[in-house]
Formats: sequence, C-alpha cells, structure tokens
Amino acid sequence: MAISVVVERGSRRVFASALDWPGWSRAGRDEGAALEALLEYAVRFRPVADRAGQRLPARLDLEVVERVKGNATTDFGAPAIAATAESRRLTATAAGRQAALVEASWATLTDIVAGAPAALRKGPRGGGRDRDKVVEHVVNAERAYANKIGLRAAAEKNLRAAIIGVLGAPSNGGELKPGGWTSRYAARRIAWHVLDHAWEIEDKSEP
Repeated sequence: MAISVVVERGSRRVFASALDWPGWSRAGRDEGAALEALLEYAVRFRPVADRAGQRLPARLDLEVVERVKGNATTDFGAPAIAATAESRRLTATAAGRQAALVEASWATLTDIVAGAPAALRKGPRGGGRDRDKVVEHVVNAERAYANKIGLRAAAEKNLRAAIIGVLGAPSNGGELKPGGWTSRYAARRIAWHVLDHAWEIEDKSEP
C-alpha cells in the first residue's frame, strides 16, 4: 500500500508529509527534493514508529494525494497548512495511533538529548542553539500549539499529558477550537517539530 503524502508548496521551500505517520515530514527546494528527503529519512523515522508499536511498510512507495499552497511559515521552515484529508473523522483507533506516535517522538527526543553534549556544533558562521536551548524552544512551542487545540497551557500541570488527552480522543475531524487546528494536523505539526529538533541535536552532536 502506498504512503499517502501531502505536498505543501511555498515560494522557496516545499514540505512533503506522510499523512498517516505524524512526524515523518521533510522539506526540500522543490517537490522532488522534498519527496527524496522524506524517503531518506525513513531510516530515522522507522525506529520512532517501532517505538509507538507500529511498523512502516518494508517497501516505501509514496503517493502524493494532495497539494496545498504554503505561506510565509512554510518558507520559514515549518509545515503550516492543514490538508483537506486532515479534516476526516478520527476514530478512536486512529486517534490512539497518532497519539502513540507523538509520544514516541517525545521519547526519541529525550533519548537523543540524554546522549548529546551540552554544546552543539555550530554553523559555518557560528550560529545555532546549544542542546538545552533547543529543548527549551521545543517546550515553548508546545505551549503555543496547545492553544491551537483548545488547551490553556498555563492551566495545565502536565501539558504533554493534556495534549495526548486531546490527540488521543476521537474527533469529527473539525477544528478543535474556532480558528484552531484539526487533531490530525496538530499531531503532524507537533511530532514533526519534536523530531526535526531531535535529529538536529543528533546531527550537531557529531564532531
């Protein structure tokens, strides 16, 4: 069975995201490069899926089922537009599956951070955050994401548990709050952000 992919086209950057595998999203300069990057990162995403009790198919055939127009956030470096397919009804089984992938993404970040040095390799001009600042950025972003799914971050003692409570619940597929995100898109965006920075830390830990 082919992997269903949504392609989000910005003016300078394109994202390819596997719709049924939250967290497996990569970018490129054009659609071909984004799809190639998605396939290349399957080897890194596969252990995340395994951790969630799921298994990627041995044969990875990608099928672009939807294309959406990106925006400034896309070009800045984040998949910003929900696919029409992410407004489908979410069953209890599907909700549990996506929640497990989000939790596996967090666990993957935790493991990578535990083995990473505090000071990460910098870019050619000396730019880039160190390990703890990357983690702080991920946590702060989740506070903003929580608002998009109807949570008040400041009122939650355990925000990640509250996020899983929302993403792990069945849904009619609509926005979780007026002007907010659908459950499927929220899972994709949150898991992508966690893994993108987990892999950044991993890559920049190398000499």
